Amino acid sequence: MILHTPALLAILAMALVTYLTRISGYLLLAGRHLSPRMQAIMDIVPGCVLAAVIAPDFATGHPADLLGLAATILAATRFSLLPTMLCGVITTGILRTILN
Repeated sequence: MILHTPALLAILAMALVTYLTRISGYLLLAGRHLSPRMQAIMDIVPGCVLAAVIAPDFATGHPADLLGLAATILAATRFSLLPTMLCGVITTGILRTILN
């Protein structure tokens, strides 16, 4: 596999922007006392951003994607983020292979 310089730069730029959006709230609010409710909101925001990015993919109506989404939601009720994400990716990959 050959990785071209523009592709590598794009990947690095996206990683940097993603990281900056993750820490920007904490940097802007450093030294301030947050209520427990506001702290909970700040912890949820990155997940909301991720959901907004991937949600259009599920509007296509492909059965494999919708079943993978259902498996991910079910896993999210029982596991932490990493196992939930792995469950969603693996389930969707298997279902895309089987159903396509």
